[in-house]
Amino acid sequence: MLKEKVVQLLEAQVSIEPDKIMGLLETPPNRELGDVAFPCFILAKQLKKAPAVIAQELANELHDPLFTKVEANGPYLNFFVDRNQYAIQIMEDARAGKLLHSIGEGKPMIVEYSSPNIAKPFTLAHIRSTMIGQALKNIYGTMGYEAIGINHLGDWGTQFGKLISAYLRWGEEEKVVANPIPELLRLYVKFHEEVELHPELNLEDEGRAWFHRLEQGDEEAHRLWQWFVSESLKEFNRMYEKLNVHIDHFWGESYYQNQMDRVFNELKEKDLLVESKGALVVEVSEEIPPCIVLKNDGSTIYATRDIAAAIYRYEKFHPEQILYVVDARQSLHFQQVFGVIEKMGYEWAKQCKHIAFGLMKIEGESMSTRKGKAVLLEDVLDEAISKVKNIIDEKNPDLPNKEQVAEWVGVGAIVFNDLKNYYAHNVNFQWDEALNFDGETGPYVQYTYARMQSVLRKATVEWKEAPLQAHPAFQTPVAWDLLFHLTKYQEAMERAAEKYDPSQVARFVLDLCALFNRYYNQERLLVDDPAEQIAKLQLVDAAARVLKHGLEVLTLRTPEQI
Repeated sequence: MLKEKVVQLLEAQVSIEPDKIMGLLETPPNRELGDVAFPCFILAKQLKKAPAVIAQELANELHDPLFTKVEANGPYLNFFVDRNQYAIQIMEDARAGKLLHSIGEGKPMIVEYSSPNIAKPFTLAHIRSTMIGQALKNIYGTMGYEAIGINHLGDWGTQFGKLISAYLRWGEEEKVVANPIPELLRLYVKFHEEVELHPELNLEDEGRAWFHRLEQGDEEAHRLWQWFVSESLKEFNRMYEKLNVHIDHFWGESYYQNQMDRVFNELKEKDLLVESKGALVVEVSEEIPPCIVLKNDGSTIYATRDIAAAIYRYEKFHPEQILYVVDARQSLHFQQVFGVIEKMGYEWAKQCKHIAFGLMKIEGESMSTRKGKAVLLEDVLDEAISKVKNIIDEKNPDLPNKEQVAEWVGVGAIVFNDLKNYYAHNVNFQWDEALNFDGETGPYVQYTYARMQSVLRKATVEWKEAPLQAHPAFQTPVAWDLLFHLTKYQEAMERAAEKYDPSQVARFVLDLCALFNRYYNQERLLVDDPAEQIAKLQLVDAAARVLKHGLEVLTLRTPEQI
């Protein structure tokens, strides 16, 4: 809003592209120097004048009702906004949801995320891909892209041949139906135990044979595989509902199986296949090891299916980008896959990007194991919900919908603890830190929203239908800082989209909460004067609307009381 107006004014006076002007605009270090500053150094060569002279000349020429004055301060051109007028505009835009404007123009943006393995439990390690991916999808959708979320389920591969073998040897239908994922995992683990204990049974060969039958369309193999997938998805969808995750397409590796022949034929026609120890590979580059596309037993590998998936996605959606939200340990895999696609002659391979996130630890321990067992996501969520419920019982035992609020805040604590961090960094989850209502946490931002709603509920005037009008209440430093921060939402969202980084939105949210709490603590909001109270409540409402939207982008739910 404000910077766009400055760009318009300068564009009419100087020969610089609008995007370049926007990139040069600064926020002065204190309000006494104005609200937006433009450094004139870039114009010196073009105009053959000193930057300070240019700044003074522009200050004499630039006039607009939105600004009380435009003045030169050395080489800087400083713009002072009319705070009364701008405050009204900010709150009008907040009410109408217009603080954000579209940059995506409806272009498709694909985000692949979550992608758990069928017949295996959701562990805490899955939360990073799931929540970073969902937040990115929300960000791109908010910014006007056609955001398309794809769950690339691990539902194909030799492990399913092993699982079929294990089920036929030791499985019972009733046990699988009653407790699908734990029972299927038990059978899978037992298979590998039996491989060690009874090598004479040749179980590995048996598992590979069953997978080969599955790839060939064997009716019994396909029936069992489809059952395993169906039972697993019931559990996954239950977890997604708890996490407030909504994925558009559940297209696992198997979805692209009928496109394998096309990939092989194309690789063969382009003379890219090389035999290596009985397998077929594509040599990517001197720096990257060859990519296996067909194993020596004739079965496909997940790299082949990723190549087919990328081709399918591009041809179906023609996206701006295809983002793969997968942990950093898979970096080599994606270098190979993208390299093969590029060698096939597809220029859009450059539009594929691996969002390589860091690992998560809990209390300093690796997430892969704890006492030899995977850390189940549901166990962590349930523990967080239980801890929040204990806090609520202690501080607000009469809270309505206590169970729902505890779930929203408990889950929010786990999710926000992840998303506030830059995705590429490792994350160390600590209970005391994540559940603190005063730190930079999910409970803190959710509680701040509830505090805003509490203020609005306690109003002694009818403020909702009152027209927005200029008032001295908007001029105080704490009120103005809060108002002005709302205008930075667009910049935060654009940075998040550009850098693939939800923590940009989380940081905006944390700063918004800090500014509101300072406003709440330094000013009395429910004052006796009706006009002043209305003005202050309208500001609280504007801040609450933006905070709610930001939290929803990050997938956090917003209880109105905690």
